[in-house]
Amino acid sequence: MADKKMPYYNRELSWMDFNARVLEEATKKENPLMERLRFLAITGSNLDEFFMVRVAGVKDQVNANYKQKGNTFDLTPQELLPLLEEKTHRFMEKQYSCFHRSIIPALEKQGIRLLSVDEMTQEQKTYLSQYFQRVLFPVLTPLAVDGSRPFPLLANKTLNIAVCLKSKEHHKEEKCFAIVQVPSILPRFLELPSQEGRQFTLLEDVIIHKLDDLFELHDIVAACPFRVTRNSDLEIDEEAEDFMSEVKKSIKRRKRGRPVRLELLNKCSSDIKAFLIEMLKIKKTEIYELPGPLDLTFLSKFAGLSGFESLCFSPIRPVNPPADFWGYTDIFQAIREKDRMVHHPYESFDWVVRFIEQAAEDENVLAIKQTLYRVSGNSPIIAALIKAAE
Repeated sequence: MADKKMPYYNRELSWMDFNARVLEEATKKENPLMERLRFLAITGSNLDEFFMVRVAGVKDQVNANYKQKGNTFDLTPQELLPLLEEKTHRFMEKQYSCFHRSIIPALEKQGIRLLSVDEMTQEQKTYLSQYFQRVLFPVLTPLAVDGSRPFPLLANKTLNIAVCLKSKEHHKEEKCFAIVQVPSILPRFLELPSQEGRQFTLLEDVIIHKLDDLFELHDIVAACPFRVTRNSDLEIDEEAEDFMSEVKKSIKRRKRGRPVRLELLNKCSSDIKAFLIEMLKIKKTEIYELPGPLDLTFLSKFAGLSGFESLCFSPIRPVNPPADFWGYTDIFQAIREKDRMVHHPYESFDWVVRFIEQAAEDENVLAIKQTLYRVSGNSPIIAALIKAAE
């Protein structure tokens, strides 16, 4: 007799297994080096979304004392949450093990290095100071936290630096704290002048090195980068009269959701760690102490830097025109004769764009209905739809 046990697995735990398979691609030495960086960045981006929606949703159910199982084979939220927290902690350990023990040595073999300030030459430190004064300093806004200045509302997924300070006045021994946000409008990494290979440093390291310039009246006791992931699970009243307005309100609430994860460096001082726990009302299981750098999603842009093309997959050059449209200039004529299929990315997407553009200009077309998902900033399809509407 067949086993009656349902052959299914919890959705959230299964998703973590999926992200582990993405991480496997970052560990494979047969993949080009910059593609491995991209896969590692994807695991970070995936995990951010997972915490914001999936983990946040489970936490909401636990807080609401909801104890029903999703299905007869599933787990209650109270049973699932500790399993998720254990699995995400182990996963992030594997992420950083891959980065430090596999990818960093591979980068160094290619003459590419991420330097701390202590590893820089005097020429590089001078360049760093000039960059700080010319570019960084004008966009930094240090925020003190004390009795008259509350802890700031930190936007979801932003990288910040917590600073522990002590006044230079001898009679004031009490420590105080401040927050400096690492500006997202600037690249996360700075390329340094070097005699051989290519050398970089991270923006947060530049800021920490120059904290004395931001807090001239204080001594710097300690500083630590940290990052907060917030509950961004959308709650929308689908029966609302103005659905678009409901969506807008919900998106605004995402920025103020309760913290569900705090990432900080594992060498963070006990004073700063206690300060952040108190200010963010975060639980011990929600803290992820990492060797750094925090927020691995920046690796995707790093991998796309000019000069690294030989360390990437060769670009796919699509066939143009696709086989099903060979010899045609009028797309409508082609699809009147029979159904056509275009295989992406191996055949050119230009013909899909051309289809929408031709439909937008054809007076016999009464309506264009399609589902759009994540269009580019200057999408030719959006331009065609605007033209059709006009």
